[in-house]
Amino acid sequence: MLCTCSGEHFQFEDKPRSPESLATRDFSVSCLSSSRTGDRESKFDDNSEVDDVESALRETISLNYEEARALLGRLEYQRGNFNAALQVFEGIDIRGLRPRMIKAISERFRRKGRAKGGDLQSSLMSMHSVSLLLEAILLKSKSLEGLGRVKDAAVECKIILDIVESAWPHGVPNGIEDECKLIEMFHKALELLPNLWIQAGCLEEAVLAYRRALIRPWNLDFTKWASLQKDLAVILLYSGSEITLPAECRQVSGFITPSNNVEEAILLLLILMRKLAFQEISWDPDIMSHLTFALSLSGQFELLASHVEQLLPGTYSRAERWYILALCYSAAGMDEDALNILKKVVGHCQKEHKPHIPSLLLGAKLCCKVPLYALEGIKFATKAIDSVKNQEKHLVGVASHLLGACYGCCSKSSISDSERLKLRDNALKLLNNAAKIEKYDPEVIYSLGRESLMQRNLNAAVENATKYLDMVDGSSVIGWKLLALVISAQQNLKEAEAIVELAIDETEKAGQLNFFRLKALLQDAQGQSKSAIDTYRISLAIIQAQKELQIWHPKYEVEESRNLEMEIWLDLASIYTKLGSWADSKKCLEKAKSINSSFPKIWHITGLLLEAQSMHEEALAAFSVALSIQPNFVPSMVSMAEILRMLGGESLPIARSFLMNAIRLDPTNHEAWLNLGIISKMEGSLHQAADCFQAAYELRQSSPVHNFE
Repeated sequence: MLCTCSGEHFQFEDKPRSPESLATRDFSVSCLSSSRTGDRESKFDDNSEVDDVESALRETISLNYEEARALLGRLEYQRGNFNAALQVFEGIDIRGLRPRMIKAISERFRRKGRAKGGDLQSSLMSMHSVSLLLEAILLKSKSLEGLGRVKDAAVECKIILDIVESAWPHGVPNGIEDECKLIEMFHKALELLPNLWIQAGCLEEAVLAYRRALIRPWNLDFTKWASLQKDLAVILLYSGSEITLPAECRQVSGFITPSNNVEEAILLLLILMRKLAFQEISWDPDIMSHLTFALSLSGQFELLASHVEQLLPGTYSRAERWYILALCYSAAGMDEDALNILKKVVGHCQKEHKPHIPSLLLGAKLCCKVPLYALEGIKFATKAIDSVKNQEKHLVGVASHLLGACYGCCSKSSISDSERLKLRDNALKLLNNAAKIEKYDPEVIYSLGRESLMQRNLNAAVENATKYLDMVDGSSVIGWKLLALVISAQQNLKEAEAIVELAIDETEKAGQLNFFRLKALLQDAQGQSKSAIDTYRISLAIIQAQKELQIWHPKYEVEESRNLEMEIWLDLASIYTKLGSWADSKKCLEKAKSINSSFPKIWHITGLLLEAQSMHEEALAAFSVALSIQPNFVPSMVSMAEILRMLGGESLPIARSFLMNAIRLDPTNHEAWLNLGIISKMEGSLHQAADCFQAAYELRQSSPVHNFE
């Protein structure tokens, strides 16, 4: 029948198993008969498929049983008859033919290195036959996919890769361009296999298939290669499971060996970004989105910023590019650099008369953290409110929240009492308005609780802190810290310590060190110095263990850990000073100085140690060093005033000056009010002294165990 169809005579190399088999009968009738007679019920409008078969047959010298089935199966697959195609393909003994196919592919490569006049092995399978059989396997896999048997389809597709890899273990050799049909089938299988595993829900097999396609040079074009790299990076990032890199891949990678899936995904995405930069592939915004997520996940924000800067002009608008850069630098803890970039955005938008609202909101958010930038934050937030008045209420609520936070931050550095009260009133008013608009935004509630604590409205602070923790399901470190400090401000130190214990259990390990320090502070405030020292030792042991393990962390997290370690050493020095253990206190101070000798609190604690030893002149010198580093460091101002007060005489006016300046900077400092009351009493101003003592008492009764900054 096939001979008649093609118009030529062919001789089968192997005897067919049974010409009357079910598959043969079905296809004799349904395929070739209809093609020859031109059955009107056929789905074909022309004889192009038959022509393809005839053309393929004419190219061969002989046609065996398996090749005939491959051609017949192709016809049925092209018609969409997946069941019929599968029946035909099932009759091909690929397992038996596999050694011959591998030998044919590998020997063909070897013959290319010989002289053209070399003898050919008569028993060697032709490349045309190999390509035809590989196509049959691929179409069988696609037929199984069409029938919903995805896992079986993946198993069949994998056979193609196994055959070609066995023949070419080091990738496609040079000079194989003439075997384009074989390479085409192989490339299609490389792309199809991981997709089939994904459809089957076998993510580990899918990742292995992607790695298999990328680990060797298979002569894929740039677009297909990049597509496989991107798809692998996406699975590694979002699959939620860790799939170990095999030893074979590690050897090829050399010294750049990813230690986990996220690092492998980052490496792949960085390669794609390089290709984008050299315009080897067309721009794909998804690559940048995935890289942003991956680097954010690993804390590499500065690296992300560098890649944003490398993007070609026109990829993002100027304002958008600057905004993304500001986000990167802010996330890396470089708020000042982020603010400088945002100022450029605002200036650019003023020229264009199109305010970039995200940049204005981000600028206000960064400024509300630091009193020094609070005025700048008010400008950002005010412009944002003016820009969103006629837009969504959500944006109005966000802008009002940030403006209120900036007012509260600005009040800390206000000179006059009237201005400070006005700023605080505006802060509460705006925050309450924001809470009405953004009822389900926990950040607004947190800001309300924080501002209430700053203004010593403890009942409102407790209510808002509790509400915030409920909204975030108790997963916030800053929320637990706020609640513990508010409770400590109510002088319920035991209850505050219990809250800290609960917070340690509820939060992740990354935030537990802060709670250990807060627990030690609460224990020290209750007179439990020994327990506090033990808690500090546990914290230092954890930090030391992290150093020895050399756990990889982002730069800003390392800096936070160093600062926390320094604060712990200083707290220990303060405890040992109160206990009269001068030598232990000095050792702790030396440890702190080894981390950062220019930190003002180190010199302040040094001054307290010297003062405790009645070395007043040396103590004054230490406090002076602290103030030279940070002129507005209130604790050193109060301590200097206290020593000058004890010296008496002409030192009293200087002491009063220090205390007045300290109260201006921090009106809630009860120690400053107490010392000012003592000086007023010494000077005979009893009414003023009584007012100062009253203020000191009330502030002391509402002071948290630790300043919440």
